[in-house]
Amino acid sequence: MPFSKRVAWRLQYWAALALMALLRRLSVDAASGFCGWLMRKIGPRLRAHKIARRNLTRTFPDMPADRVEQTLTGMWDNLGRIIGELPHAETICDPAQNRLEVVNAAGAIAFRDSGKAGLMFGGHIANWELTGAILHSLFRLTVHPIYRAPNNPLMLNLFIQTRQAQGREAIPKGRDGAKRSLELLKSGQHLGLLIDQKMNDGIELPFFGRPAMTAPALASFALKFGIEPRLCHLVRLNGARFRVIFSDPLPLPNSGNRTADIESLMLAANRQLEDCIRAHPEQWLWAHRRWKE
Repeated sequence: MPFSKRVAWRLQYWAALALMALLRRLSVDAASGFCGWLMRKIGPRLRAHKIARRNLTRTFPDMPADRVEQTLTGMWDNLGRIIGELPHAETICDPAQNRLEVVNAAGAIAFRDSGKAGLMFGGHIANWELTGAILHSLFRLTVHPIYRAPNNPLMLNLFIQTRQAQGREAIPKGRDGAKRSLELLKSGQHLGLLIDQKMNDGIELPFFGRPAMTAPALASFALKFGIEPRLCHLVRLNGARFRVIFSDPLPLPNSGNRTADIESLMLAANRQLEDCIRAHPEQWLWAHRRWKE
């Protein structure tokens, strides 16, 4: 590994630690607002802004130009707020702070108390980093997240520490992660997956009507263990306040053709996620290369 890359990674890690320390000294609303403002200024200057604009306008070709700009500005604001809110996760997740409202609490409780393994899925919507922590704080529901490792391995420490503090095990994508996921499901645990990222060796399915390489792990696990997966996502209401929406389970297809059933279930999951994004497009990560060029 080049020496320059090792130095860059370490500087990035130290800068992240310094930023988290600074944000902790602010109130949750001040930290969220400041980082939202900062990213509204920086985001449009980044290369990712062009990717986001292309994805948004191709997905919603009839969206008026001013609405496109509002949506992109909202996306950057949301991303900045995610950063500002990370050091204040405990405050946001505390039910006594009245920063959360829940849709379908009964569904979350049924998911927790089923006595069986569970699969929950979501996407990069609102502050997706807080979903597991919120479920743990509100319902004592432990969902182990499957994650993609960051490019900088030092940053992984920050990612894992926040989850292990609540008894959640962060599971890396890949062969070892798949093995560990199977072990957890066999023992009756709950897993959480984000399904809206491009996976080059996945299966091609429509997402907003356009071909997108989709990870089939959710459907594979669901069919193997007979688990009806549930969508859970957040909606940002005002600043660092959220609505937690726990959807009803997706029924499992049973055509007798496993490949067709995997595609059918992932297509249904994609459609649920599309509905969430349509409702609040400014809260989704349009800057990701979700579709083929």
